[in-house]
Amino acid sequence: MITSVLVANRGEIACRIFRTCGELGIRTVAVYSDADANALHTRVADAAVRLPGAAPSVTYLDGDLIVKAAVAAGADAVHPGYGFLSENADFARAVLDAGLVWIGPPPEAIEAMASKTRAKELMGLAPLGEVTEADLPVLVKAAAGGGGRGMRVVRRPEELSDALEGARAEAASAFGDGEVFVEPYIENGRHVEVQILADTHGTVWALGTRDCSLQRRHQKVIEESPAPGLTERLTDELHTLAVRAARAVDYVGAGTVEFLVAGDKAHFLEMNTRLQVEHPVTEAVFDIDLVAEQLRVAEGHALADEPPHARGHAVEARLYAEDPARDWAPQTGTLHRFAVPEGVRLDTGFTDGDEIGVHYDPMLAKLIAHAPTRAGAIRKLAGALERSTLHGPLTNRDLLVRSLRHEEFTSARMDTAFYDRHLTDLTDPAPDPYAPLAAALADAHGRSRFAGWRNVPSQPQTKRYAMAGEEIEVRYRHTRAGLEADGVRIVHADAALVVLEADGVRRNFEVARYGDEIHVNATRLTALPRFPDPTEQHTPGSLLAPMPGTVVRVAEGLAVGAPVRAGEPLLWLEAMKMQHKIAAPVTGTLTALHAVPGLQVTVGALLAVVQET
Repeated sequence: MITSVLVANRGEIACRIFRTCGELGIRTVAVYSDADANALHTRVADAAVRLPGAAPSVTYLDGDLIVKAAVAAGADAVHPGYGFLSENADFARAVLDAGLVWIGPPPEAIEAMASKTRAKELMGLAPLGEVTEADLPVLVKAAAGGGGRGMRVVRRPEELSDALEGARAEAASAFGDGEVFVEPYIENGRHVEVQILADTHGTVWALGTRDCSLQRRHQKVIEESPAPGLTERLTDELHTLAVRAARAVDYVGAGTVEFLVAGDKAHFLEMNTRLQVEHPVTEAVFDIDLVAEQLRVAEGHALADEPPHARGHAVEARLYAEDPARDWAPQTGTLHRFAVPEGVRLDTGFTDGDEIGVHYDPMLAKLIAHAPTRAGAIRKLAGALERSTLHGPLTNRDLLVRSLRHEEFTSARMDTAFYDRHLTDLTDPAPDPYAPLAAALADAHGRSRFAGWRNVPSQPQTKRYAMAGEEIEVRYRHTRAGLEADGVRIVHADAALVVLEADGVRRNFEVARYGDEIHVNATRLTALPRFPDPTEQHTPGSLLAPMPGTVVRVAEGLAVGAPVRAGEPLLWLEAMKMQHKIAAPVTGTLTALHAVPGLQVTVGALLAVVQET
């Protein structure tokens, strides 16, 4: 019987596994890098072990250190979570060789399926060999791991070399394995998958379907179960293929078989030999705890002959600290306040006051809604996201709400190119026009009426804010009757709450301030100085770091004096396990180059200068 589990992972998935272990009376052990010393998963575990030595970005890939930590902490089982070493057969063997229980499939099954190239061969498929123009578009894909890392779509022959190099580097950083392969890229398909669960007694369950078509950078954003609009015949075919794949490798535990569906045809993609990020939607629909089932299977218990019956519909949204309007650039900083309304499930690795760093995936949380119908689940999730309190770095929250309410999604006509078609419209800023005034009035509250008093009543007080990429100036006045502003009636104003009435409609504005960062309801503002600092101006054509990260490579042959074209990639930054292309802002001549491989930079650091011609 398992009494203590070490989770070889971090963040949201570690916290989620610990929650089930706690409910079952199983002790928990966390591991952590130096960057995660104060992370939530270390605080909620019964014990935590530091993984010394390695850089934070690769700490959780050191299997030897993790096995030693499990032994030192007295754990008798290891759960790998997802990502990192979850699909590493050598790690699974090391756990078993140490006399510990491995909460996952046999190493042989991992070897057979975790490599996408070998999985395709097992299913009678093969990746492309030499790529010709007739094969395009193609997808360069990491053989190991998932989560969109090590993937590139290639539409022109001249893009292939860079795509291969970038995918190999990204895959090696994320999974410790730089092997990639090339396969045909199917435009406008739907990403559909089947959750399987298998025991050591020969029973394999197919637990419905999931649609994961809304993706950015080949990484899922919104998932749901069951996948809408599939015929009964196609659903049965997907279940049959998934069970066949599991039986082909004597699979044990939880796993997922993924397909690309185009019309009424299913194309096998891969089998993930681990728990998936989106597993909560299956749990909600089947009223099952997949982690608890993983533990039972690892202890040798048998599954029932038939899986539980599905009920209702579930939708999950992944909340990321990122700016979708700027090529999904990851964001960092302090998460000052994070609260979600009741009625939805929240899986997260963060809480108030935590720091969002540069070393790991920028996912903050997953919100999951379950309802009797698909429309009900979508409405519940969109409403919960809209009412959530998120004070800190920029997130994709507004994008998620708009995506869930988009007619193409609500009518189940989405596919994997959804954001290629709609991203511009979905990220078009629509901030609250009264938010800056509410921020100014909250800031003015509590000051002496005479502090803002002027001899010339025609001259109001002014404040400036940055909002959705624009500078906004607001004006208000201190009078004997209190604060006044044109066009609205100020019903109430204090440091935390402003109530305004305009055109007969009264609205409440909750205000929170953290230095120059101000949150008014769901709108994020930055207070600007009254007199801008002229020393902060940069030369036209300056290329600034859009995020903190590390310069991993510079374009071949790039040197000061070289001609460059607008949009031409000049260098690549690695942040949060992803490589981000930094392109020339204008066409001209490179007059300065400060970036070199290995250089760590902060947001706004000057990387290069291109003089426009």
